[in-house]
Amino acid sequence: MSRKFSAPDLSSDSCKPPPNPLKYCGVSILLPLPKTPVGDGPTTGEPPNAPPDELWMEEALRCAQRALEAGEVPVGAVAVCEGRIIGRGWNRNIASSDPTAHAEIIALREAGATVGNHRLEECELFVTIEPCAMCAGALVHARIRRLVYGADDPKAGAVRSVVQIVNHPQLNHKIAVRSGVLAGRSAEVLQSFFKNRR
Repeated sequence: MSRKFSAPDLSSDSCKPPPNPLKYCGVSILLPLPKTPVGDGPTTGEPPNAPPDELWMEEALRCAQRALEAGEVPVGAVAVCEGRIIGRGWNRNIASSDPTAHAEIIALREAGATVGNHRLEECELFVTIEPCAMCAGALVHARIRRLVYGADDPKAGAVRSVVQIVNHPQLNHKIAVRSGVLAGRSAEVLQSFFKNRR
């Protein structure tokens, strides 16, 4: 039996960014962006007038809240490309009976479907906790340009805490990394989740 798969509609209308890139679950967060004079833009590779990392991390924390409400380990992630969110994810291991349903993997899958490519070279991923080995490997394979995460994971972190998969010297893809963004809030939501389960 053959199955036909249709490609997602990527016409110009469906690819237009929403009016507010921080629209989430029907709620818009209106943020005035500072004007940056030409030539004085950031040197970290972000486009001029890009929202600060903390704003994208707030969105990742909202995703973590969705996981918490579903009884999952509260980790959230958002993939951002050209100043707009193109993928969101939160842990769904239990609900999906899927050991790979980590927030980062789900956000990467959604981002790949949105842009129509498995390579996400111009994209950034914002995640509430340091990615595990599986997720770090997926970031390398996706060729993510930049990773921003909140809290370190001393038990399973694969950026620097336990093993180094991201930017391992033997791998050819290098990812710009920023850690510690809203780390206190990211760690707090995880700690309260595990404390309540004891």
